[in-house]
Amino acid sequence: MSYQITRYTYKQAKKLGVTVKPSTNNTKKIDVFKRGEKVASVGAKGMNDFPTYMKNRGLKYAKTRRKLYKIRHERDRHERGTPGYYADKLLW
Repeated sequence: MSYQITRYTYKQAKKLGVTVKPSTNNTKKIDVFKRGEKVASVGAKGMNDFPTYMKNRGLKYAKTRRKLYKIRHERDRHERGTPGYYADKLLW
């Protein structure tokens, strides 16, 4: 079953000036495109993300998971254009 891209992710993508589509990589959730060129595949399939936690467990739990994600990925989420950056901005 493929990952259903959420409205949250589409909204975040618009803010960043990128487009997202379901990933062609079987281990990833989404592919990120800038000016029609693929720049990254992000989001490990099988792992949850902020919108999924909100839907399944509620906002309070989702915010806790978001905080822990950001702590865990502190080193790789700040450099613009990297997969870690896009995962942070689009899925969390």
